Amino acid sequence: MNDSEFNALADAALQEIEAGLERSGADLDFEMVGDSVLEIEFADGGKIIVNRHNSAREVWVAARSGGFHYRWDGSCWQDTRGGEELMAALSRLVSAQAGETVVLR
Repeated sequence: MNDSEFNALADAALQEIEAGLERSGADLDFEMVGDSVLEIEFADGGKIIVNRHNSAREVWVAARSGGFHYRWDGSCWQDTRGGEELMAALSRLVSAQAGETVVLR
């Protein structure tokens, strides 16, 4: 995968996350910081940070429960350690921090 393919896939993932957060109606705020970092802030002041990491060609997530790296496997973003798919994992992480069910896809 070249840089432009990675950027297109990562940007699409960030846009899908934003759309899912918007649809959720959960008590949270989110904003893009620059063109590659999505900050999700919760009512208790907690945050989840999602960003694309260009040099590693990965999408990184930082949450209370830890840091996670996702690599494109040809069909979806997979956690490099546990294998969980990005949208499923992020739905779980956001739900845990928001205290309500959030489904991003």
